[in-house]
Amino acid sequence: MYRRLIVLLATVVFGGATAQGVTPDASSTEVVQLKSGDYSDFRQVFTPRVANPTVTVVARLSFPRQVRDRYPAVVIVHTIAGYQESNEGWYAAKLRNAGFATLTYDSFAARGMSQAAVIASSTGPPWASAVADAYAALQLLATNPKIDASRIGIVGFSFGGEVAHLTATRRLRSVLVPGQLQFAAHVAFYPAGVYGAAASEDAYTGAPILMLLGEKDDNLPIAKVKSYLSYAAERGHRPPIELVIYPGAYHAWTVPSLEILRFYPQYGSTRKCPFILFGSAAPTLLIEDQEKPFDLNSLQTCMNQGQGYSMVYDAAVREKSADDSVAFLRKHLLP
Repeated sequence: MYRRLIVLLATVVFGGATAQGVTPDASSTEVVQLKSGDYSDFRQVFTPRVANPTVTVVARLSFPRQVRDRYPAVVIVHTIAGYQESNEGWYAAKLRNAGFATLTYDSFAARGMSQAAVIASSTGPPWASAVADAYAALQLLATNPKIDASRIGIVGFSFGGEVAHLTATRRLRSVLVPGQLQFAAHVAFYPAGVYGAAASEDAYTGAPILMLLGEKDDNLPIAKVKSYLSYAAERGHRPPIELVIYPGAYHAWTVPSLEILRFYPQYGSTRKCPFILFGSAAPTLLIEDQEKPFDLNSLQTCMNQGQGYSMVYDAAVREKSADDSVAFLRKHLLP
């Protein structure tokens, strides 16, 4: 999805703004700190014996006005633009109105990375670190006496949507979270479509996943997702993914600042690339419904062929997709 991804993939062979939240009143929001890992690639995640630097991520934990003994909660992960009040903050407010506590933060700001730096970097977006941040958020929420640890979900947008999907895979959960703690529901708004899980009985944690896609999203074509689901289903291991496709919607339809439909050539995209599959062994590529050996050269070629994608805001789709996702979370997280 991003230029920096190619360098990341070479090492992966395995492998912006200060955080802020919606604060309706001082008593309903707490500033908290996530203690997370700092990873250059997923290879480091899958090799836990290697010592990695730690990072402190400042986050906002906000509660609904409704009084409860313990609240269901949702972790919200931002786009490649970093945390935006008009996007992640807006959505967090909707969740609180529906009865959920929300946790918002900025993975890039915690590491001193601006959006421009992420795009221009030679090492790719910090996928592994963002997954670690999400799990750090899960663990922090699970220890909070105001939160029901069995009813914590995660929602992400684009870059964050990929993180929301990845946190549903069993292998990443098992290496980053001790014990049996896991997210109870996952929602991915227009995810990047870079990674998947190799088909197996234990590929996913079993928690439900809602994937919200745009019919005209040229960053993650619908056919690519359907091919991935068919591959797993044919092997008897269909992921617990529910798809909702919005007619006429492009990538980033929830972001109000994207007022005019434009093609953004500066952003890398894996739209013409196969899914990179994580499994119990080395990563593989999903090519023509088959798992093939990881091949950096083929990835470099497809990245070059698929550079850039289109984005535009759609107010009607934003409202509809937000309502759909809140209904999904209420179904799976509210008692």
